[in-house]
Amino acid sequence: MTEVPAGTEPDHLTAAERRMWQAFRTGGVCDLSARAAGQDDPFGDRAWGPERSVRAGVVALLLLHGPPPVPGRVASLKLRGARITGRLDLSGGTVEPYVELQACRFDSEVQLSEARFGTLRLVRCAIPRLEAARLHTEGDLHLPRCRVARGIRLTDAQIGTDLLVSQAVVQRDNKGRAIAADGMSVAQDLQAELLEAYGEVSLRGAKIGVSMSMRGAKLVNPTGRRALNAPQLTVERTLYLTSISLDYGADGGATPPYGMGQTPARGGRAQNFECRGGLRLDDGRFGDAVDFYGARFVLAEEQEVSLRRIQTPEFRFVGGYPERGRVVVSGARVDKLVDRATSWPGPGRLSMVGFVYGNLAPRGHFPLARRLEWVAAATVEYSPEPYERLAAVLRAGGEDADAREVLLAKQRRRRATLPPAARAWGYLQDWTVAYGYRPGRAAVWMLVLWAAGAALFSRHEPPPVKEGEAPQWNAVLYALDLLLPVVDLGQQGHWKVQGGWQWGAAALVMLGWILATTVAAGASRLLRRG
Repeated sequence: MTEVPAGTEPDHLTAAERRMWQAFRTGGVCDLSARAAGQDDPFGDRAWGPERSVRAGVVALLLLHGPPPVPGRVASLKLRGARITGRLDLSGGTVEPYVELQACRFDSEVQLSEARFGTLRLVRCAIPRLEAARLHTEGDLHLPRCRVARGIRLTDAQIGTDLLVSQAVVQRDNKGRAIAADGMSVAQDLQAELLEAYGEVSLRGAKIGVSMSMRGAKLVNPTGRRALNAPQLTVERTLYLTSISLDYGADGGATPPYGMGQTPARGGRAQNFECRGGLRLDDGRFGDAVDFYGARFVLAEEQEVSLRRIQTPEFRFVGGYPERGRVVVSGARVDKLVDRATSWPGPGRLSMVGFVYGNLAPRGHFPLARRLEWVAAATVEYSPEPYERLAAVLRAGGEDADAREVLLAKQRRRRATLPPAARAWGYLQDWTVAYGYRPGRAAVWMLVLWAAGAALFSRHEPPPVKEGEAPQWNAVLYALDLLLPVVDLGQQGHWKVQGGWQWGAAALVMLGWILATTVAAGASRLLRRG
């Protein structure tokens, strides 16, 4: 195209380009739509003729060196139903006018690397590829309902307000990534609701100033390890990886709505967040919550939902558990854990070493027996820490009886790792006083043995050791004196017990010591917990 002075209308513009040029000066909409049934779908197979085609070079000339506005108007590019031929390259340029393209087709990739915009909106456009590394916008970047054939690159981009990619369909590039946005910064919200991405969505080290919503999104990566790869992601408020209500739809207006979706109420129409491939949020920081309500994971055996060392006040893990792969929350720190009994995978597919949570708020029925299975599933090899964490949380919530049951389960798991002699001693402590966590058992055993001893010695009055010095024979007190170690009731040393009666007395003494030892061990554990 022949060079012309900045702001001057070129002589060889087509009719469509001249319409676009004049609309730019007035800030009006240049609508090149055919307005015929089936002819305005930017994703369809029907060809668009020259009457609705504009060259990418003319678009670039308008945006970078366009004419001044008509007095009293604000220049802006508002283009609808157009075919942009050639490669639109605005790399490194500064675009001051407002830009909004709707239902347009691009023949070649859009190159916006290191460009600066006020606000850029591409709505329901067909784009071969969007290359926008280090893009800087003062306002919004909107790409709703677009279809991108070879990926979007927003590495180190800086978005001044909101980034909207809701309902977009993005295929992967030659590196297997659908969206590459490592190091991206969004000052306000990132909305990717009902997004379909067929390749890795990479957000490593990204920073979101308010909330990030991927409600109802479908992330599929059939060729790579992860569908969402976002370690060290920072979201100042809430990350929503949840289902979305389909009863709260978007309107068809020119500008896409903000906050399009909501997490569905019970019984309403909904679409789940679906992740077909690994998900990684390691070392993420989330100011309010991480929400997995209604999330669905489809993993291969070697893939993970990896949440290592995340930090958030509230973690809502209330989706469906993956039938394969693993869930890893090792090292994570959350104040409130909201979960469901059916959300966690089984043994060997859950890891939570060092997982710290302050309190539990289960959704639905989550009995203690199922909670103990949850801990056991995370400790294929015995580890005391998950049991002690659960017990501490239950005790802090006033559930002392449940806390003791958890610590008893810990001792039983530990027993299986001990050598035979220690294991036998453990069984004895369990049967007698349940490792001290059920102290009432000691009293029951003591009463049973006391009654048995009293009944035994009521049938036999032994001779005194020294005539005239023995107290009056009392079988009940004698049996109790044998059972209680250390305590002397003045019976045991004054009677000469021989034969089989001597063996009975020795059995009571030995059982009394065993009971006393196990009770003392349990009491010491109680004191240490206190």
